[in-house]
Amino acid sequence: MLENVVEFFKNLPEKVCVQCGDKIEEQSECYSNTCDKCNSL
Repeated sequence: MLENVVEFFKNLPEKVCVQCGDKIEEQSECYSNTCDKCNSL
């Protein structure tokens, strides 16, 4: 069962910024949907 959970997380698509479409480097505590560049605008 643990293997299925690991595969689930491995197969998730990359998180992208909703404003510019750039890939977001996620942190474990990050729930943001915008990148650092767009957050600072």
